[in-house]
Amino acid sequence: MTSAVVPLEAFVDLPAHARLLGLDLGTKTIGLALSDLERQIASPLETIQRIKFGLDAAALLKIAAKHQVAGLVIGLPLNMDGTEGPRVQSTRAFVRNLLPLTDLPIVFWDERMSTLAVTRTLLDADASRAKRAAVVDKMAAAYILQGALDRLGRIGPQDAEEDDGQYD
Repeated sequence: MTSAVVPLEAFVDLPAHARLLGLDLGTKTIGLALSDLERQIASPLETIQRIKFGLDAAALLKIAAKHQVAGLVIGLPLNMDGTEGPRVQSTRAFVRNLLPLTDLPIVFWDERMSTLAVTRTLLDADASRAKRAAVVDKMAAAYILQGALDRLGRIGPQDAEEDDGQYD
C-alpha cells in the first residue's frame, strides 16, 4: 500500500495519540518537527543533511517509524502571491517520489513566511548567525507543523472527545 496526499481534514480520522511529523524541505537540509501525542504542540526535532533522495527518504522514514508518526505535514513554499514556482515543483517531486515508499498520509501546508518568522524570532533572542543556521530549518518545520496543528484543532477536537466516551 502507498500513502496519499490528503486534505488536512483527513487527519481528524488518524488514530488518537499518534504524532505528526512536520517537514521543511530545503535544497541542502530537511528540517523536522514532531507533535506531541495530543497533536497540540509542535517541537523542533532535528535536521537531515540532504545527500540524495533515496538516503534522504530512508532517514526521514526511519525517524517517522522511531516516533510512531501517523502522518506527515510538508511545507509548501508558495510564492508570496500564492503562485507556484520552482521550489514548489521540487517539493511536489520529492513527495511524488516518497509516496510509494510509505503508508503515511501526507498534507501540504502553506509555509510562506515560516523561515522569515523563525529568523526574526531568533534575531529577537539575539542568537548568533551560527546558532541561527544550526536551528532555523527544524524551527521552520515546527512553525509549519504548529500552523497545521492549530487548524486541525479547530476542525476536529470534538470528534476526538466523542471517540473516547468521556464527554457524552
